[in-house]
Amino acid sequence: MKLADLAAALGATLDDRSGHDGDTQVTGVSHQADWIRPGQAFVAVRGARFDGHSFIGEAVEAGAVVVLGEGLPEHALCPVPYLRVPHARAALADAATAIMGRPSDELSVVGVTGTDGKTTTSCLALHLLRSAGRSTGLLSTIGYELPDGVLRQPPSHFTTPEAPQVQHILREMLRHGATDAVVESSSHALAMDRVRGVSYDVAVWTNLTGEHLDFHGTMEQYFADKAKLVQRARHSVLNADDLPWFDQLLPLATEGGRTCTTYSAEGGEADWRATDVQEGAEGITFTLHAPDGRFSASLPMIGRFNVANALAAMAGVAATGVATAELVEALAGFDGVAGRMEMVERGEGEPRVIVDFAHTPPSLEKALETVRVTTDGALWVVIGSAGGPRDPSKRAPLGAVATRLADHAVLTEEDHRTTPLRDILEEMERGAREEGRTNFVSIGDRTEAIRYAVCSAAPVDTVLLAGKGPEETLERDTETIPWAEIEQARAALRVRREGGCP
Repeated sequence: MKLADLAAALGATLDDRSGHDGDTQVTGVSHQADWIRPGQAFVAVRGARFDGHSFIGEAVEAGAVVVLGEGLPEHALCPVPYLRVPHARAALADAATAIMGRPSDELSVVGVTGTDGKTTTSCLALHLLRSAGRSTGLLSTIGYELPDGVLRQPPSHFTTPEAPQVQHILREMLRHGATDAVVESSSHALAMDRVRGVSYDVAVWTNLTGEHLDFHGTMEQYFADKAKLVQRARHSVLNADDLPWFDQLLPLATEGGRTCTTYSAEGGEADWRATDVQEGAEGITFTLHAPDGRFSASLPMIGRFNVANALAAMAGVAATGVATAELVEALAGFDGVAGRMEMVERGEGEPRVIVDFAHTPPSLEKALETVRVTTDGALWVVIGSAGGPRDPSKRAPLGAVATRLADHAVLTEEDHRTTPLRDILEEMERGAREEGRTNFVSIGDRTEAIRYAVCSAAPVDTVLLAGKGPEETLERDTETIPWAEIEQARAALRVRREGGCP
C-alpha cells in the first residue's frame, strides 16, 4: 500500500521531515519496535509506562518506513515520514485493516463476547457452521484455526491478539478458502481497539459478571466496553437471563434498524429457550423451543451452564442462515472444547476422567460443583498452583476448595517456575488444614499425581484434572517442557488398563 493511500485511509496529516514522497510502499504495521520488519509502519503508542516515540530509532533501524503517532515530541528525531493521527491505538487497527485489504468484509463474521462461556460458545459456533458445510475459521483464546481445522497459536498470548495479528489471521483465513469466521472478542480487545477493524455480522452475548475490574474500573465501564460488539454488529443474540444487563443491551442492539434475537436457558420468555433439561454422566438433553418449532436436543457436555452456551451458538449460527434442524443434529456430534470440561474416552470398569482449565479458587469451585452433580461415586481432583509472581495468595484457598468440595485431593505442580515446589505445596496443604481437612496427598511430579488418582479411583468415581487444560507446556524451575494434559490422562488410563498400577 502506498504511503499516500495509507494517509488518506487514516485521514492523517503527513508531517514529512525526511523528504520522502507518498509513493513509499508500506507492507505492514506494528506498535512494537522489535516486531518491525523492513517496509512496515511503526505506531508510537503512548502508554502508562512508556512512550512509543522513544523507540522510533529502533523501529527505523529495523526497517520502518513511516511512523504514526499523536504528535512528534519537540526535538524528537524521525528520519522517515511521520503521520499525525488523533488516536494511536485506533490508527494501529485502521492501518492494519487497510493494509490487509479489509478481510472481514469478505467473510461472514460471528463475534462472541461475555464474561463466561466465550470460548465454549465460539467453538460450538465453529462446529455448527462447519457441520453445515461452511468453510470456517476461528480466532479464540485457545488459538486460531484456518478452515483446515489445525489449531495454531498467535505470536502473542492475548485472548484476542493485537490488531495487526487479527487482520493478518483473517486474511489467512480468506487465503485458505474461508467464507465464515468466529471471533471470540474479549472486553480488553474491544476496549483497546484490537478488533476495531473487524466487520461483525452477528454479535453473541453470553453474560456479564464482575471480572477484570482492575482494567475497566467499574461494572458500567466493563459493560460499555463489551457492548461495543453489539453496537457494531448487524444482528445480535442476547441472553434474556442476564439481568440487569439484558435490559440495557436491548435498545443498543436494535437502534439504527439493527436486529436481534434472544435466548434463555432458564425457560424464560425468549426466541430460543430450553426446557426439560436433564443432566447425565456423559451429556445433557433438553427440549429446544426455537422460532421455527420444538426439537429434542442432545449436547455431549456436562455442566448445566453449557445449555446457555449451546443456545447462544445455535441462535448465532441460525442468524447466518442455517436451519434449526441442522443445528440440532450437529449439536449432538460436538466433540467439546480442548481442556474445558473435556471428557477422556474410557473403557468399561474405568473411572470418568475430565480435563479442565480451572486454576483459580472460584473457577475450581465451579468445576467441582459441576462435576459433582453427575458423579455416582467419589470425586477426585488433581490440582496445583503456579509459582513466580502469579498471585501466590490463591495457593492456600485452592487447597481449601479442593479438599472441601472433592472427596480426595492430589496436590501437585503447575508451572512452579523458580518458586520451590515444596513451598507451594505447603501453602496448599495449609489451606486444607485450616478447613479441617485431611483428605489430601501431595505428589510433586504431575505425571505421577495423575497416575495415582486414576489408579486409585473406582469405576464409579470421577477424576478432575484441573489447572492445565489445553496448555502445551509445563514450567519446572527454569525449564519449559512439552505438556498435553489429555495425553497424560490417556496414558494413566492405559497403565490402569494394562495392570501397571501399584
